[in-house]
Amino acid sequence: MKSYKRAGVVLAAVLLAATFEPAPWAAPDGAFVSATSKTKEEIDRTEKEKDTLQDELDKTQENLGTLEGKRDSLEKELSYLNAQMNQVVENLENLDGQIRGKEQEIADTQEALEEAKDKEEWQYESMAAMVRCMYERQEDSYLTALLSAGSLSGLLNLADQMEKVAAYDQKMLDAYINNRMLIEEQEARLQAEKTELEGLIAQAQAERDKVSGLIDQASSSINQYSNQISDAERKALAYEAEIQKKEEDLDYLRQKLAEEIALSQAAANGVWRNISEVAFSEGDRKLLANLIYCEAGGEPYDGQVAVGSVVINRVLSSQYPDTVVGVIYQGGQFSPVASGRLDLALAADLATDSCYRAADTAMSGVTNVGNCVYFRTPIEGLSGINIGGHVFY
Repeated sequence: MKSYKRAGVVLAAVLLAATFEPAPWAAPDGAFVSATSKTKEEIDRTEKEKDTLQDELDKTQENLGTLEGKRDSLEKELSYLNAQMNQVVENLENLDGQIRGKEQEIADTQEALEEAKDKEEWQYESMAAMVRCMYERQEDSYLTALLSAGSLSGLLNLADQMEKVAAYDQKMLDAYINNRMLIEEQEARLQAEKTELEGLIAQAQAERDKVSGLIDQASSSINQYSNQISDAERKALAYEAEIQKKEEDLDYLRQKLAEEIALSQAAANGVWRNISEVAFSEGDRKLLANLIYCEAGGEPYDGQVAVGSVVINRVLSSQYPDTVVGVIYQGGQFSPVASGRLDLALAADLATDSCYRAADTAMSGVTNVGNCVYFRTPIEGLSGINIGGHVFY
């Protein structure tokens, strides 16, 4: 007999649902949350968080690959720069050896030049002394020399010998002068070569400084990329750990959801009271209306009735407490209870006329969601009665 009465109530609900009018007012916070669909909300939220973490992990791994590529490229460049530096250093050592050799040659040449100058000076002084000797002789000495020749031929031989001595001295002086000039030319050439080598050394040193700067820059960049890679690896590990934690949370929440669905099915297949068997207490109407306000104040009127129906369905089901107060304040079922919003709404009696009318309709036994005892925003894989933007199951 009771099942017939319940069927009659459901039929009446269907007929009444066609006449429901949209609520003329909506609560500022809009959407409502399932009375016990917190689990599905948490699943949704956890899955989104997991997807976000996975996106961050993918970005981090992509960034990690980019950083490693840049580091590898820099390490190749550093290897090339080190080889280039080795060549520059080898070139500098070679140039240093050449300039040391050139300095030794210049020192030897300068020593030879001093020797040549000394010889030239000595020869010049010898010739000058001879000339002075010749001009400083007395006339009688010349006459004595001429008379001592004994004959004209002797005199001519003596004059010829004197001429030969003067010519030889001049020849030696010219040779010493030429030798000195050659040595001076060699010294000038060696000095020019040394100057050229010094220029090459300056260029090599500048190249060495340039390559050294590039090596320092590459090494610094490699260190920076290595640090960034370490940070990215730490982030990746942290994201992986968080993703693992979210997966564990999802496993738990899915198991909990399966239990809730099982409870819903058990409620549907269990014993149900008729609405006439319920004795509502004073304050039940206000409590239910304010819960509807908190959960569905922004929904159309049929959505508000649907929320009220879920509460009354639980009162009628043997699987839940048998009073409105017991159902609403059952632990972990309605988010406005946990957040304190319901207490604030009750204190100021924020429920609208539409919410009160929905409470009256549900408390009269009218239901537009059949025997559903849960509701939430739709998710993939969950089927039920869709009213507005929500699914009841």
